[in-house]
Amino acid sequence: MKQHKTWQGNSATRRNSALFLFVFLGMLTAFGPFVTDMYLPSLPAMADYFSASASWVQLGLTFSMLGLAAGQILFGPLSDKYGRRAPLLASMMLYLLATLGCIFAPNIEFFVALRFAQGIAAAGGIVISRSIATDKFKSKNLAKALAIVGAINGIAPVAAPVIGGLVLGVTGWRGIFAVLFILGLALTGACVHFNESLSRTKRSKEKLSKTFRLFKPLFSNRKFIFYTLQMAFAQGILFGYIAASPFIIQQHYGYSPLAFSLFFAVNAVAIGVGAAMAVKFKRQENAVRVSCGGMLLFAILVAAALTAGAGIWVFETLMICLLFVMGLTFTAATTLAMDCAREQAGSASALLGALGFLSGSIVSPLVGLGNLLVSTGMTFVICAVCSAVCAFMAQRREANSCARQNA
Repeated sequence: MKQHKTWQGNSATRRNSALFLFVFLGMLTAFGPFVTDMYLPSLPAMADYFSASASWVQLGLTFSMLGLAAGQILFGPLSDKYGRRAPLLASMMLYLLATLGCIFAPNIEFFVALRFAQGIAAAGGIVISRSIATDKFKSKNLAKALAIVGAINGIAPVAAPVIGGLVLGVTGWRGIFAVLFILGLALTGACVHFNESLSRTKRSKEKLSKTFRLFKPLFSNRKFIFYTLQMAFAQGILFGYIAASPFIIQQHYGYSPLAFSLFFAVNAVAIGVGAAMAVKFKRQENAVRVSCGGMLLFAILVAAALTAGAGIWVFETLMICLLFVMGLTFTAATTLAMDCAREQAGSASALLGALGFLSGSIVSPLVGLGNLLVSTGMTFVICAVCSAVCAFMAQRREANSCARQNA
């Protein structure tokens, strides 16, 4: 009799289908970017509602990204100690409470504080999704699973503002947070259905007070650190694009918000296709090399186009190419980083995600310094150079290790 593929945890009576797991991991991965970015089109309306400055309202974005970074540091080690399911459920409960608070926030200060809590809670889904994939897969299969995670991780930050704009036109800014609350309810139900992927025998035996020492071995794993930094700098390009593109497309090129949303959608597809194409490479190291070389080339070309005042179609064509090759990194670097830190998968996933969002919180304000076009181009080039250097260092260490083993 032909057996269907199933995902099995500790219990022989409870199973999750492969389809459920892939959908579940995809939803968890998209969760954080939707929390941070979906409300972006509502910033002017919220500034009017709270009688606050634009900078105060934008702090909601900054603090949610900081929360996403801090939350991954928290939930990663906890998931290594207590398994994946319990921390996921705890994060979802916190998220639902924080989201309700955002809907009924009496002032902007309270709203910003709740956005930080919302970010911490949403981080649980991001960090644990990568850990679950690592629990279940190895090598090529891990790359395929993380290709889905990587594609969604690239598409979601770009697609979320587009969806938020559509919701805003129908319901107002509170409607966006109502949709986020409903998404949280759906994920909570999926968490209840999810069967634990980390057996008790594989969990950390450290006391709770020592749980965060699980990060210590990671910092001595140079290969993991360099791939993590390579990924973080690549994400710097993505977050720089998200922060600058509304102003470049709408103010510099004079296009409408609807046209801006269409450009966003096309670019999101480019990222997703790039992330999916990474699995076509025989070795993920080769995908990283192609990605880094492509990011450096197209970052320089984008910077030159912006500085020279090139037309919208030149800029958009180059951005599609840049975001496509960047998408390769989302799968390849994540696969290589997680594959060399399996014994601390939760903590490794936490550090990988935290540095990415920390990179975004730093880069986003930088593109607005001075001349927007020049600073955006320079930010792209600097991030691409740093990403390439980190990839070179990671692969040089691997080559040296192989040489010593063959000696």
